[in-house]
Amino acid sequence: MIKIRFILPSVLLLVALCWAYLEEFPRLEMEDTCFGSKHVKIPPTMNDKFADLLAIAQGRVDENSPKNHEKVVIHEKLNSENPTFAELTNFVFRWHSTNLELFQYSISKNEMYPENEKVIKHLLKDLKTLPVYFIEYHEHYTEHFKIFLYLQTETRAIMKPGRAKRDEHAHPNHFYWDDYDRHNAEIAAYHLDRILGFRRAIPHVGRYVNIMEEIYPFAFDELLKTFYVTPGGNNCMTGRCENYCDTNHPTCGNPNIIEASLAASLPTHDNATRDVYKYPWKRSFDKKRQAIWEVDQNYCDTIRNIKPFKSGKRILDIVDLAIMDFLTGNMNRKYYEMFEIFGDDAFIIHSEFGQGFNRPNHDEVSILAPLQQCCTIRSSTLKTLIKYHTGSKKLSAALRDAMSSDPLTPILLDSHLEALDRRVALILETVRNCMKTK
Repeated sequence: MIKIRFILPSVLLLVALCWAYLEEFPRLEMEDTCFGSKHVKIPPTMNDKFADLLAIAQGRVDENSPKNHEKVVIHEKLNSENPTFAELTNFVFRWHSTNLELFQYSISKNEMYPENEKVIKHLLKDLKTLPVYFIEYHEHYTEHFKIFLYLQTETRAIMKPGRAKRDEHAHPNHFYWDDYDRHNAEIAAYHLDRILGFRRAIPHVGRYVNIMEEIYPFAFDELLKTFYVTPGGNNCMTGRCENYCDTNHPTCGNPNIIEASLAASLPTHDNATRDVYKYPWKRSFDKKRQAIWEVDQNYCDTIRNIKPFKSGKRILDIVDLAIMDFLTGNMNRKYYEMFEIFGDDAFIIHSEFGQGFNRPNHDEVSILAPLQQCCTIRSSTLKTLIKYHTGSKKLSAALRDAMSSDPLTPILLDSHLEALDRRVALILETVRNCMKTK
């Protein structure tokens, strides 16, 4: 009884102090509760309308506008020539062409698919409903666990099994390269790319997969050997890959059903070769050594003197990709790809976001290094970001709506969606700083 008299006042005092702390610092969001939690700092510009940036993005400049605005915000003249795969390869669409073929041969020089393209809706329906009739698995192809599925109507898809739970965040003591590839991150990144108006990401959709009916019967030795049954009676597979393919990190059904993301396969014919380039702002992937761009703030000046960055839109495409990486929290960018057939001005394919959406309470601003150091951005990208920052519908709400029809919904936790709105403000802050410094 005596102990309770002393403990109870202490608890009440702690609660009172915690409440006072929250009242004193309303600009801080709590990760869990005030007891032993971390804080997420809200940018001071969350309520800023960025009217100065909007005026420049819309071409409304006057004597008070920053003198360097033309170097920072690029009003790009769109090339009317936007050939498709079908046009360059003389492919003729027929009545029996599959939705996958319609998608693949409609890929153009500027985008993965046109705006309001109805075939994408039909393609995603195929990916989530058509039966599996064959699989391919090549362990030496992948850093992470992937399986190639062949569906009816000869629709080929790349499957990433669900490895991490929605609320499973990256371990704070792990390096950026030491994490699962998250199936839900790929799905969310596809929808994010679409609503931002880029349309450069590969269509993804979620699917519930019965591994004993849709994978096991078609598996060959190298994959078949990794199947086992747990003491709890659940069927699992580990696959073979470079990262997390072991019995400590299995893909298990309950007892047979798993979540997975399915990506539409890109064209594989001779004319669909993809050029692979090292990402200029690639990290060192070393525990101690930093990359050149992390120590040289004039690194972009060096990059601009290297082909193909001397001219064309490559830098602007890199900045768009960096914005996608920052919004998703993806630090694992190693390379990027482009279709060779469209030449040096082809769009950069937005892919490999599997290690995004893993730390909703941390904003890794170093991902924005291409924007910070090159200080250039498309006016169309800037206008879209301002629209979602100041408009009636925030980016978080738009993405939630976009993902609502996916079979695996909810794709993201609210904390990840809220992080998007915070990060949009940080991007706009970065652009404004460029106006002041460059």
